[in-house]
Amino acid sequence: MMKAGTRLEKTLRAGQFALTVEVGPPRGPNPEDVLRKAQQLKGVADGYNVTDNQTAVVRMSSIAGARLLLDAGCEPIMQMTCRDRNRIALQSDLLGAWALGMRNCLCLSGDHQKAGASGKLKGHPGSKNVFDVDSIQLISILKGMRDEGVLESGDPISQPTPFFIGAVWTPLAPPEEFRVLRLAKKIEAGADFIQTQAVFDIKRFATAVKAAADRGLTDRAAILVGIIVPKSARMLEYMNANVPGVEVPEALIKRMAAAKDQRQEGYQITVELIQAARNIPGLKGVHLQAIESEEVLPEIIRAAGLLPRPQV
Repeated sequence: MMKAGTRLEKTLRAGQFALTVEVGPPRGPNPEDVLRKAQQLKGVADGYNVTDNQTAVVRMSSIAGARLLLDAGCEPIMQMTCRDRNRIALQSDLLGAWALGMRNCLCLSGDHQKAGASGKLKGHPGSKNVFDVDSIQLISILKGMRDEGVLESGDPISQPTPFFIGAVWTPLAPPEEFRVLRLAKKIEAGADFIQTQAVFDIKRFATAVKAAADRGLTDRAAILVGIIVPKSARMLEYMNANVPGVEVPEALIKRMAAAKDQRQEGYQITVELIQAARNIPGLKGVHLQAIESEEVLPEIIRAAGLLPRPQV
């Protein structure tokens, strides 16, 4: 039985290898910034993640960005973080988002507000985080609104809100044994699909997926591996040192550093990672991110053999 009937859900239920991509909203109000990305990416994926103030940097709201994508013919996956809203605001935004046509929702805790102060950006490191509920509780809230037509308090709403519910998994962050347990809690709370933190060490990731499969988790929720397109050896070094849960093999960093054209090498590495991931038993798809270089994704997706997307 369909939960929300989205393209992503239909693709996964059909047994097809799913593909989602990330679309970062702009640091401003211009809708053309979103529409330009939609034009570049339309038709190449089964879902389009709209981030919710990622890295604690103020951007156009994920709800507004998702609606713009929907109008442009790209089925959005609206992200919602617990950092900035209490349970009243979260549920209010969910009702409004559903009214605007959102049917996929990815639940996250959210980066700490101090993460926004980096490079040339001052960010808002002194802002108060909320975390009235955590991501597992948010998943449960969405499930209650969908399956029972009730809010977290138990109060009824006028009609259920059928969302296809997503969660995130950071499989390689220490302690790794705990990460599988946390994944299990998210699936038990109601997660239908899982997108992982960026993976560069496929062998270790395959071990983590096997641990999840041994618990029956890969049969209960669809896991999509996160892959970021690397632009340089310096970028890989930075992520390896500073992004929690991202482990980049030293050999991969050296390979990038030795390449004459590091960007092109990054595209090739991405294709290889996707193709290797497709051989991992229990894995149901890939979540691809190019971080403000979305225009390169169609070429990479085609080279990886993921176009055309299946008809569902």
